[in-house]
Amino acid sequence: MDTMGNLLRVHVHGANRSDSEGGIALLSRPREPFPRLAHLWVDQGYKRSLVDWVSAHRGWTVEVVGRPPGQHGFAVEPRRWVVERTLAWSGRSRRLSKDYEYWPSNSATFVYLASIQRLLQHAAPPAS
Repeated sequence: MDTMGNLLRVHVHGANRSDSEGGIALLSRPREPFPRLAHLWVDQGYKRSLVDWVSAHRGWTVEVVGRPPGQHGFAVEPRRWVVERTLAWSGRSRRLSKDYEYWPSNSATFVYLASIQRLLQHAAPPAS
């Protein structure tokens, strides 16, 4: 997603694949729709292999966002709140509130549909 929380692309895969493998699969697709994309923020679940792959194959910079050293307890992590907020927006969609879909492509389709619905609601708010 972009810095405003708008969905750019989604890749759904089984739980037997790591976040880094899924990230590489997602970023292996052509990048024509996003020519200005140059920097990624990822959380600590992504391994160094993804960071190295992105640098080698895409030429983008990757910043791993995590908690500051010595920080204990809960604190809002920089940039991560954008993803968490977008996931919360998606969770409002009944179809995405539980894992109803058998095929990953169906899950991805409903994620896109929920994103489109949210964008339309924000583009044209209801008349007062």
